[in-house]
Amino acid sequence: MSDFKQRVQASFDRQEFMKTLGARIVSIAPGQVEIGWPFQSNLTQQHGFLHAGVVAAVADSACGYAALSLMPEGVAVLSVEFKVNLLRPAAGAHFRAVGKVIRPGRTLTVCAAEVHSAVPGNESVIAIMQATMMAVRDNTELVD
Repeated sequence: MSDFKQRVQASFDRQEFMKTLGARIVSIAPGQVEIGWPFQSNLTQQHGFLHAGVVAAVADSACGYAALSLMPEGVAVLSVEFKVNLLRPAAGAHFRAVGKVIRPGRTLTVCAAEVHSAVPGNESVIAIMQATMMAVRDNTELVD
């Protein structure tokens, strides 16, 4: 596995929230990361759809890791802004978020993500995100 793939995977593996969601990285390429996760009834809202917060959180992680894949050693990223459009109710057996870098930068990187839901024989885009990631010193203890 290449160095950037190892850094992305190691960082993702430290995210307890993604573990709670059952999320895993499906693929890592320069400037693009795909994260998949299964439907879980304990993550639904009052109508039985996957909660929008879950959809947004995984899309945010996909964007962040897409940005991280292009960062040099010793640099991490933090989200500084994102917007989500929820296009359809989050119904399905499995979900995936594909994050892509739109414009890389030394300090700010603009990304986009599509979130897909899958039911047997059909997949549809349920949400899109535009996000901005900020490059920071790679320090797992960023809290002041």
